[in-house]
Amino acid sequence: MADKTKKPLLSDFPAITTEQWMDKITADLKGADFERKLVWKTNEGFNVNPFYRSEDLEGVKYLDSLPGEFPYIRGTKKDNDWYVRQDIKVVNAVASNKKALDVLTKGITSLGFCFCNEIEDFDTEVDTVLKNIISEAVELNFSTKHGSKKLLKAVVANLKKNNRDLASVKGSINFDTLGCLTTSGKTCQGFEAMFDHAKEVVEAGANLPNFKTICVNGRLFNNAGSSIVQELAFALSMGTEYITQLTERGVSVNDAASALKFNFGVGGNYFMEIAKLRAARMLWATIVKSYKPAGLEPTKMAIHCETSQWNKTIYDPYVNMLRTQTEAMSATLGGADSLTVQPFDTIYKESDVFSERIARNQQLLLKEESHFDKVTDPSAGSYYIENLTNSIAQQAWALFVEVEEKGGYLAALQEGFVQAKVKESADKRKKAIATRRENLLGTNQFPNGNEKVAEVAGNVTSSSAKCCSGDTVIEPIVKFRGAEEFEALRLTTERAAKTPKVFMLTYGNLNMRLARSQFSANFFECAGYETIDNNGFATVEEGVEAAKAAGADIIVLCSSDDEYVDAAPAAFKAINGEAIFVVAGAPKCADDLKAQGITNFVNVRSNVLETLQGFSSQLGL
Repeated sequence: MADKTKKPLLSDFPAITTEQWMDKITADLKGADFERKLVWKTNEGFNVNPFYRSEDLEGVKYLDSLPGEFPYIRGTKKDNDWYVRQDIKVVNAVASNKKALDVLTKGITSLGFCFCNEIEDFDTEVDTVLKNIISEAVELNFSTKHGSKKLLKAVVANLKKNNRDLASVKGSINFDTLGCLTTSGKTCQGFEAMFDHAKEVVEAGANLPNFKTICVNGRLFNNAGSSIVQELAFALSMGTEYITQLTERGVSVNDAASALKFNFGVGGNYFMEIAKLRAARMLWATIVKSYKPAGLEPTKMAIHCETSQWNKTIYDPYVNMLRTQTEAMSATLGGADSLTVQPFDTIYKESDVFSERIARNQQLLLKEESHFDKVTDPSAGSYYIENLTNSIAQQAWALFVEVEEKGGYLAALQEGFVQAKVKESADKRKKAIATRRENLLGTNQFPNGNEKVAEVAGNVTSSSAKCCSGDTVIEPIVKFRGAEEFEALRLTTERAAKTPKVFMLTYGNLNMRLARSQFSANFFECAGYETIDNNGFATVEEGVEAAKAAGADIIVLCSSDDEYVDAAPAAFKAINGEAIFVVAGAPKCADDLKAQGITNFVNVRSNVLETLQGFSSQLGL
């Protein structure tokens, strides 16, 4: 029998109300504004509070659902296992088969074969690529921009020829005519023919019940700088467009919904990305149920995740490993069915044995050492993540409804609504990176001044989409990385005949001159300039002479606000136009200094990118 004398562990501690927490926070803020200091105004259109309590979940209706139960917010299955996927570019079929057989012995459970070039004989190519691969034991995924239906028929023919159990084969064909249209702006067939072709692809895979024949690529929006809400809403709208078009062409709701797989990008917003996948399953289940399918099985969302390219960098590329690790954690904790971790160097070179091994092991560590596959939906019940899930679901649903009111995804795309929304978000994120409100370590913050990448920069993955050679019928969304503009600036410096020198003229107050010289060195190294720091000078004139002797192109006065009143004009006069003069900080005397011709200031409110571009222009780079 239980010992009735024992009390719950925390029973001796009095309960603390939300009002008491707020009183304590208000006192600690010492008059500062709570909303401004502690409330996070997200890119997704809702605010996030600094703390949550049980009462914040009172309006959330889905909390009693279990893993594997409708609406699948906690996952479509009762475990958290996922397929570890590696993509292989098929240039030589024999070599690709050899590589596939090799990685299958190293922890890979899902293969993605990407046929990059036009193939005349898909039957021979597929037979070669799949030689000695037991299709029932591994997930098989295929993609091509040149004949998805032919590729699918070749896959089916190979499976039949080798007496495979078609019902046991799992995988997908990355056929996404809407995604192609979105990123290229072109269609080779016309809109009606596009969806006629989609129907043919679904019918070609009819004998493969666990094989997805149409993919909805939400990652396209992710890699164009969209918000999380936009990626989710537009992906849901694309999926709905496919179901509508297919059912109008005689495909049953069950077959249409069961043919779809959603491919999402996973970015660095750790908890948001977990919540996105949970919200995605719930919203999709609701949408499909409204079509009245037979049973609930078709309402389950199949999710593949791929680490985002948006936040990956050429400079300091090993940091990409840290980025993809948190992204992999978000995807797996969020309940992805399969995951591709892109190698850290994939944006600027053909990944090698080392980078591919690291990418594989990033997932295997989560499985074999951290046991992420053993706990289903570990974020369930977290006041914070449940609120994020609910907020993302509400915002995404509102945007989804807005698209549907315009006539669906295709109509909204033709109107330019989708493109405008993504561009608006991307522009905000560009500005956030330019002003360092969104940091990319090693690129716009704390760069390695000794790093050179010009030799590999010419191999950077192109942002252009080449789905077909038809006429442009809509404005495409533009894929790009957040680091691109900083990288272009720094590459210009790297390729210049002479690297600009930035001299820190440190003077006066010890703490202020050290802090401002460190800030300024970090600032100018983002453009690849050489920085020269100093311990301090007795007079500004002495510092100017040392700067001229060093061949400085830019001289940055680093001192305190009070000392700038006299020191800045003195330094400006001594430089006499022989170098660009900059004041570090935003002193109260700035207007007086500007009246004397001193116009260059760098501080935490500066647009780092635009300021550095201006200096490079002045220097003739």
